[in-house]
Amino acid sequence: MRNQATPKERDLLRIQSKKPDAKKIILICVDSLMSQSIDKGIGENKLPAFRFLVERGQYYKDVVTSFPTMSVSIDSTLLTGTYPDAHRVPGLVWYSAKEKKIVNYGSGPLEISRNGINRFLGDALIRLNGNHLNPHIPTLYEELAHKGLKSGSVNGLIYRGNSDHLLTFPLWARMSTALPEELKVKGPDLLAYGALSNPLEGVKDLPDNLNDRFGFNNEYSLEVVKHLIQHNKLPDFLFVYFPDLDSRIHKKGPSDLEGVIRTDRQLQSLLQAFGSREEALKKAVILIAGDNGMAHILPEKQQPVIDLGESLKGYNLLRPGAAVTDQTEIIVAANDRMAYLYKLTPRLSFEPIVKALKADPRIDILAWKDKGWIRAVRAGSSNEFAYQSQGGWVDPYNQSWTLAKDPEVLDLRIDLRKRTLDYGRYPDVLRRLSAALNSHQGEFMVVTAKPGYELKYGSSPTHEGGAGHGGISQVESLVPLIVAGTDRKPESLRIVDLKPFLLQLLKG
Repeated sequence: MRNQATPKERDLLRIQSKKPDAKKIILICVDSLMSQSIDKGIGENKLPAFRFLVERGQYYKDVVTSFPTMSVSIDSTLLTGTYPDAHRVPGLVWYSAKEKKIVNYGSGPLEISRNGINRFLGDALIRLNGNHLNPHIPTLYEELAHKGLKSGSVNGLIYRGNSDHLLTFPLWARMSTALPEELKVKGPDLLAYGALSNPLEGVKDLPDNLNDRFGFNNEYSLEVVKHLIQHNKLPDFLFVYFPDLDSRIHKKGPSDLEGVIRTDRQLQSLLQAFGSREEALKKAVILIAGDNGMAHILPEKQQPVIDLGESLKGYNLLRPGAAVTDQTEIIVAANDRMAYLYKLTPRLSFEPIVKALKADPRIDILAWKDKGWIRAVRAGSSNEFAYQSQGGWVDPYNQSWTLAKDPEVLDLRIDLRKRTLDYGRYPDVLRRLSAALNSHQGEFMVVTAKPGYELKYGSSPTHEGGAGHGGISQVESLVPLIVAGTDRKPESLRIVDLKPFLLQLLKG
C-alpha cells in the first residue's frame, strides 16, 4: 500500500496559506469524548494535555450535538451548520425511498455482509459525500475556498470541498468488489483519508495497512498533522478526526479512562510538534470537541437489547439483505439506541405500531409526523404530546413552537408567565426530533431506547455491558468543547452553531 513514488496529489503544494503569520485553526473531533472522562482524568492527574488546554482556554461541558447521535450525521451538521432536515444525512443507517434500499455507512461487519459489500462501499465512499450530503448546502470547506482560504481534512467522514482528489483502491479490494482503481472526488485543499487518499505517500511512512484499519486510526491522523506543523504547511483551517476512542467505550463502558489517556498522549505529541505547548497556542487556535456521548448498556443478564424484529413480529418486515416487495409493510433502520421505522403501505397506521412498542418499558420516546404536527409519546406514560414549529412558545435558542397536550412527555419546562420553555433530559429535543423526522422522504417514525438499553434488528451490533449512542438522552446529547488560543467565545453551545463561530475565528 506504500511506495516511494512521487505523491499522486499535490495537496502539500496548494495548502499554503496566503496569510502565513495568521493563527491557524485546528479542530480535533474525538469520537465519543465525554466531559465526565475529562474531569475524572484531570482530577486523577492523568491528562496533562487536556489539563493544559482547559486551564489556558475555555471549557464547555454541555454543547448540544445533533440527532441521531451518530458520527456521520453529526459531522454533517458540524460542517454544514445545519440539522439533518437540511443536510440530508439522516443517520448511520436509513432507508432511501428513492432507491428502495437500506443505506448503511458502516454499522458493523455482519450488517455490511448481509446488505452487500458493494452497496456499503458505494454508499460510504461514493454517495455519502457525492450525493447524499445535500449539494445545495455549502460545507465549511466550500465556503472557505470561496473566501480564498485554505482548508484540510484528516480522516474526516464528511469532506466535500472544491478541490479535485483521487481515492485510490488497492488491487485486492478491486478484485473482490466493484470498486474502480481510482475515484475522483471533491474535497478541501488537503484530503487525507486513510490509505485511500494519502497526501504524504512517498514523503512519510504512515500506519495505513490492514492491521491499521487502512489508516483510519488516531496515529495516522496525528502523524499527518505533526508533519504539517513541523514543515509549516498548516492550512488556515484543519479538521482532524480521532476515531479510536469510540470502539473502546462501546466495549468497556463510559467509565473507562484508558482510551482518553491514550488520546491525551497523542494531543501532547501534537502540541509539542510546535516546539512547546505554549508555542502551539501562539501559532494556532486549538479546538477539541466530542461528537456524541455514550450511555451505559446493562449486562446481558438484564436483557438490555430490544429486538425490534420480535417487537414487530406480527408485521411483514424487510429482512436484512432482502429486496423490498409489494408485501413489505415495515422497514427497520437501527442506529444503536435509536431506530427509524418506515411504513410502506397506506393501510397501516402508526397507532398500533406505537401501542406494541410502548408496551416495552425499555423503550423511551416514540415520535412521528401527523398532518403537520409531530406527535410524541413515552413508554410508561399514557400521555401524549404534539407540537409544530413557529408559535407562541420560545426556547433558549430563540426557536418558537406551538405546543399541544402534555409537554412533560418530552420533559419540557414551561414558564406560563414568560411564554418560554426550557429543556430537561432531552436537550433541544423539539428541533432535533423535527430535523430527524424531516431529514428524508417517506412515512417513518423515530424510536429511542431508555438509558441502559439499545435497539437491534437482524445482525446489527450490540454492546451488552459496554456503552451505546444514537439516542436523544442527555448523556448522549451533551458533548465537551475546549477552545484554546483565543478569547473569542461561541455565542451558542450547539454543534449546529459551531460553523459560524469557526468562520468568525478565521476572519482574524
